[in-house]
Amino acid sequence: MGKWIFRSPLAWAGLASAVVVAILASYWFQPWKLFTDTYVDEALPVVGTASATPAPASVTPSHTASASAPALNEVLAAGEFVTHEHETTGSAEIVRLADGRHQLVIRDLNTSNGPDLRVWLTDQPVTRGTAGWRVFDDGEWVELARLKGNRGDQVYELPASADPRDFRSVSIWCKRFAVSFGAADLKTT
Repeated sequence: MGKWIFRSPLAWAGLASAVVVAILASYWFQPWKLFTDTYVDEALPVVGTASATPAPASVTPSHTASASAPALNEVLAAGEFVTHEHETTGSAEIVRLADGRHQLVIRDLNTSNGPDLRVWLTDQPVTRGTAGWRVFDDGEWVELARLKGNRGDQVYELPASADPRDFRSVSIWCKRFAVSFGAADLKTT
C-alpha cells in the first residue's frame, strides 16, 4: 500500500482552488451564524396617555391656564412581523418621542442570524410568503442601521429627514442577498 502523495502540479492547483472556494463561500454565506444568536435588551420608550386629573382647589384658574400637561411619547404606527426567507416573529412600532424625534421600536424579535442584516423602513406593502421576499428595494426605503441582534428588544433612531408617514413597512433586510428575512406592515394607530 502506498501513501497518498500529490505528485502533479495539477493536483496541487486543484487543492488550492478548492481551499480558496471554501474560504470565499464561508465568508459570503457565514454558515456559523445559523447556530449563533445575538440577544439585545434595550430600554424601550414608555408610551402613555395624558391623565385627566383635576386641578387642586387652591390653584386659581389663571394659574391653570398657563400650566400645560407634559408632552408624552406616542405610537404612530405598529405591526407584527411575518416570515419571509427565515422564520421571524415580533412587533414593530414607530414612536414619536415627546421631544419630536422618531424611533423604530422592535419588540420581542426572533429571527435567524445572517451575514449582512439591516433594518429598513420602506414604502412597500408586506406580502406573505416567497412573493414578499424581494420587494422592499423596489420602491423608496431608508436604512436605519445594521440589525443589532436577531433576538430581543431594540430601538433605532429615524433620521430627521425621514417622514414616518412616507413608510408603510419595516423589513429585516439581508443586504448581501437582497432578501427580506421578515417584515411588518405598519398600520396607523
